[in-house]
Amino acid sequence: MDPIKEEWEKKSQQNYKKNKAFLKKLKSKSKKETDQLASQLHEEAFQSIDCLNCANCCKGLGPRITRTDIKRMSKHLKMKESDFEEEYVKVDEDQDFVMKAMPCPFLMSDNYCSIYDARPKACREYPHTDMNGFASKPNLHAKNTLTCPAAFFVVERIKSLMS
Repeated sequence: MDPIKEEWEKKSQQNYKKNKAFLKKLKSKSKKETDQLASQLHEEAFQSIDCLNCANCCKGLGPRITRTDIKRMSKHLKMKESDFEEEYVKVDEDQDFVMKAMPCPFLMSDNYCSIYDARPKACREYPHTDMNGFASKPNLHAKNTLTCPAAFFVVERIKSLMS
């Protein structure tokens, strides 16, 4: 088993509160430095973590879906937007579009995405650890450590380097 994933499975729950508290304190650090470090660690994490061995995000997280995503996905599937929405999309409690069902209906048994080239923007950007403004989203990153071994790796490494 992948040692990073093995460590994540053992420690993500146990470190959640500490990670969340640490990430909230990051707001007072240099944003540029934190973004650069997070981006570097994101690249490092994905050199050894293969999403196809995990797919936890596709199995349990419902990404926010934009109108642009709906257009792209429905076109890819050669469906009318209204038909796509009716079959796959619902409005959640925050009034955002999300998938009706989880795991994602486009996740195949081998953990590949059947609409990979047309997937939602939120899926393209997940786990959001290489985006500008890393320190401004402590709750998001803390929560993602529970789902994604790469997010856990990035947060744990930032914690060890900046504490």
